[in-house]
Amino acid sequence: MKRFIATFAALAALATPALAAEGETHAPEAYNWSWEGPFGTFDDEQLQRGFQVYQEVCASCHSMDLLSFRNLGQPGGPFEYLPDLEHEGELINYPNPNDNPVVIDIASRYTYTAIDPETGEEIERQGIPADRFPNPFANRAQAAASNGGAVPPDFSVIVKARSGGAEYIRSLLLGYDSEVPADITLLPGQHYNPYFAGGVLAMGPQLFDGAVSYTGDTPQTAEQYATDVAAFLAWASEPHMEQRKRMGLGVMIFLLIFSILMWLAYRQLWANVKH
Repeated sequence: MKRFIATFAALAALATPALAAEGETHAPEAYNWSWEGPFGTFDDEQLQRGFQVYQEVCASCHSMDLLSFRNLGQPGGPFEYLPDLEHEGELINYPNPNDNPVVIDIASRYTYTAIDPETGEEIERQGIPADRFPNPFANRAQAAASNGGAVPPDFSVIVKARSGGAEYIRSLLLGYDSEVPADITLLPGQHYNPYFAGGVLAMGPQLFDGAVSYTGDTPQTAEQYATDVAAFLAWASEPHMEQRKRMGLGVMIFLLIFSILMWLAYRQLWANVKH
């Protein structure tokens, strides 16, 4: 028994520093997102701004290997509905996202390697909506070498992969602190962020006021950028969320009507039978 108690005490002592370090990590700040709840939907304009932030700030290091350009124009995507140039104030929808002019324009800004069917030689071609988002690095070794040994994570499902979801992403982007606790030592190229597990990460602050030029009256602040890009990454992690919610609502209505019909049928069937 004494040996068991001693062993338990030793394990508890070893676990204490880990628990303390975990407790020092700040919980993400709460934020009310438009898509929360059973009837919540994404804000298309916010998704468009978030995509702009991703392109101009994040895409130089972080890939989105699971996302194709055409996803941007599919139902629920940021560019599903576009302003109708012939009828001011109205929106137009392209059932086939491969025909969406904004999606075509975005894809055409990138070049991809292809094989010439006649010569068999490698050639470069413009991107098309069916292409995946380009990876900024050729391989993991190159990615690590370009970022001080740390491989930037893929952003395709980052919101689903991180505890705290979009709130964690938003808090992390805004949470860099110049005052480093005494028990944390930063090596060259490292930065302190209390929202990151352990507090030390290789990525430095990326968002500053005025870093991205928005059109319209939307504030061009780091907080707005972080909110918008977190929303875009939430959509990228679950691009069919709105369709899923609509289907779920339809199923619930069907089950309610079905239950009422079954109850009425039960009453009719057993109406003249004594219980």
